[in-house]
Amino acid sequence: MTVTGIITALIVGLIIGALGRLVVPGRQNMPMWLHMLIGVGAALLGTVIARASGFADTAGIDWRELLLQVVLAAVAVAIVAGVGGRRSVSRY
Repeated sequence: MTVTGIITALIVGLIIGALGRLVVPGRQNMPMWLHMLIGVGAALLGTVIARASGFADTAGIDWRELLLQVVLAAVAVAIVAGVGGRRSVSRY
């Protein structure tokens, strides 16, 4: 992977994280940097899964890979928001 490829992956990951936040219903009590970090991870994992499945090598924009990345980010945001939401409840 070249430096340009890494920078592109980071930018796409930031966008994927924002889209993952928008897809999950309700309010997430998470900082924006955590959404972006989840997006970068989902973008990388989505690319690995797409390449292993054989549908990452298409001409132009690969919509299936992008959709997979957004779904992975949404699932990760929902899981992290759920875990964080349970920790913030305090009973006295």
